[in-house]
Amino acid sequence: MSTDPKCPVPPPREDDRIIGQVFRASLKVFAALAAVAVVLFLWQVWRGRAPEPVVEEGRAALEALHAQAGGPELPALPFTDITATAGIDFVHSNGAAGERLLPETMGGGVAWFDHDGDGLEDLLLVDSGPWPGQPMQEHWRGALRLYRNLDGARFEDVTRKAGLEGVRSYGMGPAVADIDGDGDLDLFLAALGPNRMFRNQGGRFVEITAEAGVAGEAGRWSSSAGFFDMDRDGLPDLWVVNYVEWSRERDFEVDYRLDGIGRAYGPPTNFPGTDSYLYRNLGDGRFEEVGAAMGIRVAHPQTGLPVGKGLGLITVDLDEDGWVDVVVANDTVRNFVFHNLEGHGFEEVGESWGIGYDRNGQATGAMGIDAARAFADGSLAIAIGNFANEMSSFYVAAPGSVQFADQAILTGIGAPSRRVLSFGLQFLDADLDGRLDLVQANGHVENEIQRVQQSQRHAQPAQLFWHCGANCPTEFVLLPDTLSQDLARPMVGRGLAAADFDRDGDPDLVLTQTGGPPRLLRNDQRLGHHWLALRLRGRAPNTEALGARVAVESKGQRQLREVTRNRSYLSQTPATLLFGLGAAERVDRVWIRWPDGQEQTWTPPAVDRLFELVQP
Repeated sequence: MSTDPKCPVPPPREDDRIIGQVFRASLKVFAALAAVAVVLFLWQVWRGRAPEPVVEEGRAALEALHAQAGGPELPALPFTDITATAGIDFVHSNGAAGERLLPETMGGGVAWFDHDGDGLEDLLLVDSGPWPGQPMQEHWRGALRLYRNLDGARFEDVTRKAGLEGVRSYGMGPAVADIDGDGDLDLFLAALGPNRMFRNQGGRFVEITAEAGVAGEAGRWSSSAGFFDMDRDGLPDLWVVNYVEWSRERDFEVDYRLDGIGRAYGPPTNFPGTDSYLYRNLGDGRFEEVGAAMGIRVAHPQTGLPVGKGLGLITVDLDEDGWVDVVVANDTVRNFVFHNLEGHGFEEVGESWGIGYDRNGQATGAMGIDAARAFADGSLAIAIGNFANEMSSFYVAAPGSVQFADQAILTGIGAPSRRVLSFGLQFLDADLDGRLDLVQANGHVENEIQRVQQSQRHAQPAQLFWHCGANCPTEFVLLPDTLSQDLARPMVGRGLAAADFDRDGDPDLVLTQTGGPPRLLRNDQRLGHHWLALRLRGRAPNTEALGARVAVESKGQRQLREVTRNRSYLSQTPATLLFGLGAAERVDRVWIRWPDGQEQTWTPPAVDRLFELVQP
């Protein structure tokens, strides 16, 4: 069978094309209404600058257009909260005691990974904990809590048994990979202060931070992190995103205040920026920091100081040249795109590729990030969750192009996302219809925000944007709360990660919050759609085949994914790929490009099951 990854897709019917043109013309009217509303509605709020306001006129116009077109029938996609019954008793602590310190608003890391090799996704939750000197320090269990998945419905706390009890760090985001090629998944923890690394030895973890050389600077604030193979030598390298230069003393010097509240949780605008760390895996348990040599430091042209204020991270081959690129979501400064120069270094191209700023040329309060080939024609989308009164960004590039444009309004993401403050977000096929949906966790940083901005709440509902398709008024439609059930219950959302933890074929969710319990949500959709799950086993040391590309072709539809764990906000997802097939009862072909460039084709004998594919 041919190894050509391209699969022709039948052209749209002429009447569908005309309908699509009419819808898009109507959407231009909606965009014009939104622009008028922006001019008429200027409001200085929490961020210290005038953000994009909520455009009720524009939203009403979109809803009227939707109703005029008949609107699609929305699917019931109920998510059920099983946190308590599953045995997840974790409650995130952030040390908040009235001083309003910026890190207290930002924690809530999470990772799905099979720590013991039994085939079930286990759940790691990251705590920040009390500040040094607070009375509860001596009773604190530490920054990591590991729950072993027993049967897809119940979890057991194995933190102590796994050697992760008592880790003293103000934890942020985890990263997971098999760093030594032994088949066990190892663990890195990004933190405020020294970072930590743990080697997995048959399900029990041993700290190797010192010998690995990945602690970083003692006073640095690291946020998200992720493993990827930057030079295609088979060894997972490590990228660590750093946020701002912070200290308790500096926080009080900034002394951010809000009328009616007093001292408040302030924006990062008055804190200096930082650079990411980039660690090359040397293959003997040691890592070497090569950020400067590899060109990832971004300095202000006038001051020479670091620009970045990073929170989110994705590793993805943007230009399809076989080398994994890196995108960093920055808070209140431009986003970075690091183009991989065939393993010899990186070039920062965020502005020239159209991802640096929003559609108005403004930097946003960017938090979480994800990327996917989200459209039927193979167009690449990058979604970024932003601050309140800012739309989530939704950058789209046509196949074969790296010129992105923010299409948040045209796709239907814009107006609804402007009403919330978004952190973690992820593309996933919630209903297994073969089209990727978008879910985002929301929650404000200021617990008394309603006193000064009545349109905002501290706890906010998560949002599920259902992918309706090209023949709808907008590609994505916000699913009503009644159809997503427990997913829409307000919480102070931060991390978000999807995994099929009950092995029934559809993606389930975990959402975290700062200063509160997580929410484990089982996907209880019953639409009868088929699915295919693929777990790749690459050659050691890259045993998870990080960076591999997989295309699944069925009934004229082609879905393309990349193997990565790095997405959302402070979150890690499984390396297993899940494809919704809709009504298709078979898959015509699976195409794989392994990380070393080797290509393979395969036809699965059945659907509605997980297959493990080993690199030849």
